[in-house]
Amino acid sequence: MAATMFQLMGFLLSGLGLFLTSAATAMDMWSVQDRSFTLVTSTYTYSGLWFSCVGSSYGTTECRPFFTILGLPGTFQAVRALMIVGIVMGAIAVLISICSLKCIKMGSTEDGTKANMTLACGIMFIIAGLCAIAGASVYANQIVSSFMMTTYNSGYGGGMGGGMGGMGGGMGGIGGTLTPRYTFGPALFVGWVGGAVLFIGGILGCLAYRGLVPDKSRFNAVAYKAPAQDRPVYEHSEGGRHDNQKYV
Repeated sequence: MAATMFQLMGFLLSGLGLFLTSAATAMDMWSVQDRSFTLVTSTYTYSGLWFSCVGSSYGTTECRPFFTILGLPGTFQAVRALMIVGIVMGAIAVLISICSLKCIKMGSTEDGTKANMTLACGIMFIIAGLCAIAGASVYANQIVSSFMMTTYNSGYGGGMGGGMGGMGGGMGGIGGTLTPRYTFGPALFVGWVGGAVLFIGGILGCLAYRGLVPDKSRFNAVAYKAPAQDRPVYEHSEGGRHDNQKYV
């Protein structure tokens, strides 16, 4: 009973994780412009894995796709590949999990076969979750590096301006605030949560494997009766000689 519950919960969590990972991959807000120190807040930019967009406080949005593949950075393409691999592996594992559920009868599939299918699906879900988490983490690392570099350049520019005089300091400060900086978008958090849910669903599938494997320690015993050994029986005659010899 516990194994069936683990299997069903792992299937449901993995399906939810696959949905969240697919949604995160399709979302455009992976990185959002940080408007905490900007002068103009009515318009802002944000981008995802497929589009770069400009939004306004009036609700208008204009997006353009990335028309190049070779011109994109290698880490950006790696994030795309990780998310796509995670989605494909998760989708295949979900389809196999439907056939491996113990509550669903698929022809004459044995319990041992369903247990092996459940284990394979659990491993695939774990790999898919790790791919989603790794893709979102790599993208987040690039945002952090860019944010820190932009902050350093802004502070450096302000310091140089301050050394040149009051007017120079003012210009340097304004120039620093106008430098666009980007922070985490909601798609990153959706990707992290989806990858974690996929990972947990895969672990539950692997735990269910131990309970679904049929017990091989029991065998259908057959009573074994050893054959009677042939032994000679001698009949003695009156004269004491062995006249007849009979085997039983």
